[in-house]
Amino acid sequence: MDYVYGPGRNHLFVPGPVNIPDQVLRAMNRNNEDYRSPAIPALTKVLIEDVKKIFKTTSGTPFLFPTTGTGAWESALTNTLSPGDRIVSFLIGQFSLLWIDQQQRLKFNVDVVESEWGQGADLDVLASKIAEDKEHTIKAICIVHNETATGVTNNLATVRKILDHYQHPALYLVDGVSSICALDFRMDEWGIDVALTGSQKALSLPTGMGIVCASPKALEASKTAKSVRVFFDWNDYLKFYKLGTYWPYTPSIQLLYGLRAALDLIFEEGLDNVIARHTRLAKATRLAVEAWGLKNCTQKEEWFSDTVTAVIVPSYIDSSEIVRRAWKRYNLSLGLGLNKVAGKVFRIGHLGNLNELQLLGCLAGVEMVLKDVGYPVKLGSGVAAASAYLQNSTPLIPSRI
Repeated sequence: MDYVYGPGRNHLFVPGPVNIPDQVLRAMNRNNEDYRSPAIPALTKVLIEDVKKIFKTTSGTPFLFPTTGTGAWESALTNTLSPGDRIVSFLIGQFSLLWIDQQQRLKFNVDVVESEWGQGADLDVLASKIAEDKEHTIKAICIVHNETATGVTNNLATVRKILDHYQHPALYLVDGVSSICALDFRMDEWGIDVALTGSQKALSLPTGMGIVCASPKALEASKTAKSVRVFFDWNDYLKFYKLGTYWPYTPSIQLLYGLRAALDLIFEEGLDNVIARHTRLAKATRLAVEAWGLKNCTQKEEWFSDTVTAVIVPSYIDSSEIVRRAWKRYNLSLGLGLNKVAGKVFRIGHLGNLNELQLLGCLAGVEMVLKDVGYPVKLGSGVAAASAYLQNSTPLIPSRI
């Protein structure tokens, strides 16, 4: 029973948590099991190998923590660094802000590089800091790949080029919570040492699993890192990996079966096709925003996110009212503006197991809400722009060719 009933399906277009496919729901609809039986270790072993594929790594070691992205952040930091270590971290929006707050509370020496919200990470500043750091006092670079508060995606390949150019040994830690399985992500090619994601984003699972993947260099660093960790200690997992039982404590059985189903859907579609679909849906959304006469919060095309679009509203409109009205009248869930952009933007999430017609339904709903709150939108304008693009760019469904 819904806590607050509304007829039909809720149109969930926040940038996470996202829609859960029926196949995943069915896979999770099962009783508890003994995780020490032969079945769960056998399932986990295959999952660990298959998870490597979504990170595009062959050398990384994944850890499946029963946690959220916030827990995955903490695991990445505490297993590789010691209190007092200098790290460079980029503040470009609410979620990079929260990660920096965690870094500071864990007693790291955080060198914050701040950009205006709507801009990407200032990699010129990074290059200067790396060039000046002859003594290699910088132990890690921490960056959010996709900042969902502002719809900004950072260029991860350039970070690696900077580190390589100056032959700097700093660890490279990446929050891929709202990017992995949706945006181009290449852990091995870009020399990423720790990457992480959350189950409730592009994997299209319920919240509750934080997935961390560590490079051999990161695993080596964990042997000397002095940060206190218990629940998130990689070493505990590695001991059970060697034993073949895999779990130092009780996992969520249902989420493991859900992850199996989610990965199967991604692999059936093809990861590159999944990424292309996200690119297509994002372009359609941006065309709709343009047709409405509104602006994207992201200031340059090079930073446009393919998982979320943050839309700036006129000063006489409170964007929070758009979000409230969408839910109350049309059963449409949109993302609020957060912190510095609260009341100024609303966010359209377009990630996960989502298709063109679902997106068009969302865009039609947004148009009606804009009309409701007094914005002079021409009904059908954004839908028409998005439809025209999608009609020309949407391929046949691979499994139905």
